[in-house]
Parts: sequence; structure tokens; C-alpha cells
Amino acid sequence: MSRTTDRRGSRDGSPRVVVVDDSPFMRGLIADLLTDAGVAVVGEAGDGAEALSVVAETRPDVVTMDVEMPGMGGLEAVERLMDETPTPVLMLSAHTDEGAEVTFEALERGAVDFFSKPGGEVSTGVSRESERLVEAVRSVAGADLAAATRDRRENAATASAGGSAETPASTGGSTAATAADLDEPLTVVIGASTGGPNAVERVMSALPMADCRIVIVQHMPEAFTPRFADRLDAASAYDVREASDGARIGAGEAMVARGGSHTRIDSYRAGRLRVKLDEDDSQSVSPAADVTMRSAAEVVDDPLVGVVLTGMGSDAADGIRAMADAGARTIAQSEDTCVIYGMPKRAVETGGVDEVADLDDVAGAIVGGEA
Repeated sequence: MSRTTDRRGSRDGSPRVVVVDDSPFMRGLIADLLTDAGVAVVGEAGDGAEALSVVAETRPDVVTMDVEMPGMGGLEAVERLMDETPTPVLMLSAHTDEGAEVTFEALERGAVDFFSKPGGEVSTGVSRESERLVEAVRSVAGADLAAATRDRRENAATASAGGSAETPASTGGSTAATAADLDEPLTVVIGASTGGPNAVERVMSALPMADCRIVIVQHMPEAFTPRFADRLDAASAYDVREASDGARIGAGEAMVARGGSHTRIDSYRAGRLRVKLDEDDSQSVSPAADVTMRSAAEVVDDPLVGVVLTGMGSDAADGIRAMADAGARTIAQSEDTCVIYGMPKRAVETGGVDEVADLDDVAGAIVGGEA
């Protein structure tokens, strides 16, 4: 198996990548797809141990890391990499429930984002998703690694000080997850992408129980959103579940938009939301925060809050503008605490954002501002 290669050309400004996969076929396929898009593949590795050596030697901008490998697997490799040669990592995971669980653990250990491989661990299906793969690699290359690994560093500091290591969900925010009194029912729509799973979990864990219903739109494949909802349910005071067509949520409940479809707020009566799932090929991502936010602006007549967290692209910009025009309070995560300052930046540029808040202050901003 090849280690450092540099035989593959790149265009100016393109990221330098190390490809890690135990299958020589998959390494070659992924490397060729990236090379064809002008991305430089400067090294390859067949397991986690070799990956550590190749990364230390080549100092790439991004590592694509397979999860399941003999010897040192992807999870241990990510953790070791963050300790020894911190480098943005894009996990390549199976499009399965088990793959989702392992992927979330990789994100906790410091990976920036993930790419779900269609068709299984070894499959040419990746070729059909080459544009998405290249986009993910370029996105991860631009990530703020300090923001992506903050939870892990805080947990390590807690453990070294004699405390118990915590999950990202249980690390402190500025708002204790206790009951809060609101003058009126509150509806919250949260949009996020790259870096979002940990950011959303952190916000939800800090959000106090209140007369509040929450819809979360995280860019994520369908196989992953049920597990994401389960994690948020365990991490927060709210009853969280994945969206289903016609589902209703009330006070103290939250819903995660299902991957592969859009979640529209169809009606709002007596403090309860009803959602409708549909597919709209005109959107660049699915689920799209724009769809959910615009529908909330049209339907909800009680106090409304829109939140844009870390992520690449412009999704949520139109939605947050529509919410602001409808009288909602709007919040964007600060650049300093974003893994990718793309979605929040675009939202701010619309002029529709009332408040820019550090991640640990978002929960307090949601319930603390005047409705």
C-alpha cells in the first residue's frame, strides 16, 4: 500500500488530502475522485497506525478516515491524531444505524464531519456521490479545528483536574438546564450543518425546560437522523424524536427534521405544531432549514425564535430573513465559536439577525430575549 504519493496533481488553493481505508480498491477510488476534481492526494494509508505516520510526514489539510479497519480503527486513529498531529478529519462511514452510532462517537473524538458511503464499506456507489464527497473535503479543510475539538479538550481538562470526563452534551453552557418561565408559548427553529451535531447537542443540553417547542434542521442523511434525535433526547430536558409526516409537538418537545425530506410546519393551534414532510428538488440540501423557517414564519403566530448554527453554505439565510420579517427574534452563532462560519455569516449578511452569540450563550439567548 502506498504511503506518501504526491503523484496526484492539484489546482492552486486546493486542499492536500491523506486517504485512509483498509481496502486498496476504495483508497484508489476515493483518491481518483478527488484528483479528478483537482484535489491533491498526498498520501494513503491502510489502517489507523499507518495513517498517524503518513499524516505526520505529509502534514495534509484533510484526512478522509474509514471507520472500520483492522488493527487500529478509525475511532482510535482520530483520537490519536488529535493528540499527536491535529488535522481536520472527514469520517467515511457506512450508511447504516451502526455506522451512525460510530460516526457520532468519531465526532465526539474530534472529527469535523462525516460522509456516508452509499452501497456499503466497499462499493463503487461513492462514484455517484463524487461531487458531495469533494464538497465535504473542501468544507472540512476550511474548518476551525479548535472549535471542532473544543468539547474533547474541555473533557480532557476536566479529567486531568480530577473530575469526571463528560460528553459534549453535558459540558457547561451559560444556562442551566432547569425550568424557565416564559410569558407566552415559544417556538424555536434551529438550522445547522458542518459542526452542527455537537453544537446542537450543546445548545439543547443547556436549554432550560419551558413552554417551548423546537424544530431542529441538521444537514444529515436519513440513516443518521433517528440516532441524532435519540442522542438529543438523552442529552436534554426535552422529549426529542425524529419528524414524521403529520406529527405534532407541544411544550417541552423537540423534533429533528428527517434526512432526505423537508419538514414544513403545516399548522399551529393551541400551542401545538403539526409538521408535514415533503420532497422539493429545488433545494440544494435536504432537509433544508430555509423550508422549515419559512413555513414557521407563515404559520406560527405566537413568539418565534430562529437560530443559525455552524455550517457551510447559505441554507437558513432566506429562512432567517423570512422569520425576521414575520417578527421573530433571530440568533446566529459567532464566528469565533463556529467550526464553519458559513451559514451564520450568510444569515447575518441578510440583515435579519438580531443577535450574534457565542455557542455557550445561544441557549440563554433563546429563552432570555424579549418575545
